Amino acid sequence: MSSSIWVKVVGFSAIERHSLNTLFRLSVRQTPAYCLWTQDAPAPPHVSLIDLDCHEAEVELASPTFNPNLKIICVGARTHSQAWRSFHRPVDWNAMVQVLDGLFASQTYVDVVTGFDELEELTVPPGVRVSLLVGMRPEDCMYLRARLSLAGLTDVDAVDTAEQAGRSMVQRHYDVVIISMELTDADPWALVQSFKTTLAPPHSIIVTTEKPSWSAMERAEQAGCAGLLEIPFNPPQVMGLLQKV
Repeated sequence: MSSSIWVKVVGFSAIERHSLNTLFRLSVRQTPAYCLWTQDAPAPPHVSLIDLDCHEAEVELASPTFNPNLKIICVGARTHSQAWRSFHRPVDWNAMVQVLDGLFASQTYVDVVTGFDELEELTVPPGVRVSLLVGMRPEDCMYLRARLSLAGLTDVDAVDTAEQAGRSMVQRHYDVVIISMELTDADPWALVQSFKTTLAPPHSIIVTTEKPSWSAMERAEQAGCAGLLEIPFNPPQVMGLLQKV
């Protein structure tokens, strides 16, 4: 089955919308397959196409719900500082497809068990970032899943122990790993270090603790963690950190 890449479209003329709908329709039997994102879509958008020549673009970019981590492709006479790619009118739709394919083409990774250069296809839709929660209580997992989803991180695994985390790291590549400092079967700081020394380390590691302290925050910084979250969670702190990963 083709991977579905959800594309949020902001603005554009009726003729350009027709071209985009044709682009999406023709991609259905290909990999990746591009789909028009709506509020009813089963996942957040993976990329946004924004017509900077229309008022809707200003509203979208100024909205408090705008995700700064979302890749945006701009169209129009001007560009935006956060634009990943920009196109002038008339739009070269073939070039647009090539840009999308370049972003969401199938990804591969080195087998971290054998160390061989044999490449294996990831089992997640290309372009989607994957997260791992380690040693969290069920209620904390539920909360973090919801917050990760709001930050555009919808594919989340959760394990109870460091041993399970190690097995998970062998099977998948994780972009974000969140580790509880109350982990019982291993030293959480040693686990952080082991993740950082893998052949395909996570882009960001976050630690959580029910006993925050200056020393814990300093150690998290020294270990190269993206940050430390306190439990009970502070929503602004959580969202502020997740928007940066």
